[in-house]
Amino acid sequence: MEDQQNCPFTAAKSVSQRLAQEAVVKIMNQDIPKLNAIWLETTGCSGNIISFLNSDNPNAYEILTTIVNLTYSNSVMGEQGEAAFDKFLETLNTEFILLVDGAVSTNKDGAFCIVAYYHGRRITSYEAVKMAGEKAKYVVAVGTCASYGGISAASPNLSGSKSVGDVLERSVIRLPTCPCHPDWIVGTVAYLTTYGIPELDNEGRPLLFYATTIHDNCTRRGFFDKGYFAKTFGEEGCMFHLGCRGPVTRSECPRRKWNGYVNWPIGNNTNCIGCAQTFFPDGMEPFVRY
Repeated sequence: MEDQQNCPFTAAKSVSQRLAQEAVVKIMNQDIPKLNAIWLETTGCSGNIISFLNSDNPNAYEILTTIVNLTYSNSVMGEQGEAAFDKFLETLNTEFILLVDGAVSTNKDGAFCIVAYYHGRRITSYEAVKMAGEKAKYVVAVGTCASYGGISAASPNLSGSKSVGDVLERSVIRLPTCPCHPDWIVGTVAYLTTYGIPELDNEGRPLLFYATTIHDNCTRRGFFDKGYFAKTFGEEGCMFHLGCRGPVTRSECPRRKWNGYVNWPIGNNTNCIGCAQTFFPDGMEPFVRY
């Protein structure tokens, strides 16, 4: 039996798993249809697709075969070239979820990010996002770059990178952090499939995962309450005086943790740098201060 200390972690871990199980049961019983999904990797670092592929609650294979049909991904799909983009175009005429990973470069008509060559013409991520975004049942911005512009839109932003919401004139569900935790992707996709749009905050983030700040559940919160602050990294104490952005950053990192629920930045003696924040990275710098 797990001790009391691990109970919040277990509860957090089980949310996406329960949602995924509910979606699978309803799809198998034909209570709801299985939706198609397009995953567009745009101007980013591939961190979010890698994070998603590391999902183990359930794993990525189960998600992509039992909850949604991933018809197009310019990073991981089997088809190549024009055959791949044919799948993209076919999906536009179906009911599908669009997931965008990375900011959308807009300068020079998006020429900084090419996702396909089709019939001798370059297809930019800018064009692809607009094509799919206009027809998708739901649009999910996966990670901080897609949600707010993030590192891709950091100064001087020569590519003219923008968030998905700044490119599309429609509502977008935002899943910020750099990268996004796989459970937040799985849980959101499962919820959309089963129930529709979850309750969102004023920035379009699901309250399922973004209702509290890191500071609210931080493992060093007790130090803060007692006024005991670390002066250098590696010391015990709250890291607020070292530049920690936990008090202003909404994310459940302390409860869910990363890399198979093993660790997280503050657990590894480094401060939160606010990677889930609207103005990350420019507005969060310097990341460390004394």
